[in-house]
Amino acid sequence: MKFCILANPEKYSVQEPLEQVLNWCSANKQTLYITASLKSHFPKVSEHNNIKIVDSEKEAVENSEIVIAIGGDGTLLHTAHLIKENDIPVLGINSGKLGFMANVQPDFIHHSLEQIVNHNFKIDKRHLLRADSSAGNTYYALNEFLFTKKETSSMITLRADYDGEFINNYWSDGLLVSTPTGSTAYNLSAGGPIVLPSTPVMLLTPINPHTLTTRPLVLPDHNTLTIKSAESGNHTLFAYDGITQPSESEFEVHIKRSEFSIKLIQLPEQNYFETLRNKLMWGLDRRKG
Repeated sequence: MKFCILANPEKYSVQEPLEQVLNWCSANKQTLYITASLKSHFPKVSEHNNIKIVDSEKEAVENSEIVIAIGGDGTLLHTAHLIKENDIPVLGINSGKLGFMANVQPDFIHHSLEQIVNHNFKIDKRHLLRADSSAGNTYYALNEFLFTKKETSSMITLRADYDGEFINNYWSDGLLVSTPTGSTAYNLSAGGPIVLPSTPVMLLTPINPHTLTTRPLVLPDHNTLTIKSAESGNHTLFAYDGITQPSESEFEVHIKRSEFSIKLIQLPEQNYFETLRNKLMWGLDRRKG
């Protein structure tokens, strides 16, 4: 089987899990593609005969059957944007902090790779959202689109319409439009609901709204949600999965479910509710020691 590794060694402690993957692939005669940039951080990589060095992450992905993303959920988001047009499963190994998507811990790397080689896993398909701006630009998000105030302490007003019908004018610090995958990210911190990843919806969550009766809204993702800034676009910051974009003078974005998705590998012992219990510590009672 052909694997590739995507990782950011300048942000995460990837050396130990990387070496585990290298050693396992060498011992089991599995081909592993890594980039020259990643090799420059770990020169001993070249000692393994089964390692193939390529110039770019794109080339590594195109030559592989399984993508191994080592890091945190930020690395998974980067991977999702890189492979969204490729039909390649992704195994997320967590060397970051929380890791909802990158939920394989380093202690289980060998076990996970053995399960994959034996085809003992399921695919958890995660759809992206697509946003088309009034300036003709297209953006994709696996977690969320963010609309927030820029260079001001004042609130901003954002108008939301769904399928041609007016929803509300939101006077707030901003708005989030999240996928079910992103429901446990910024959306959760902003008071939005947790949604099972396979649910075909998007979440509209205000950030610090002026009126307490303004609440998050769950919408089907097959129709278009339009977000428009009531002020000049120069006062509104727009970001997709944490990547900010230059302001547009007339800011209007049309959002719906994308044609793209990524395939997360789910091992037999994993399920979403177990991840919630482990990561959010549901049911933990510190009074019991």
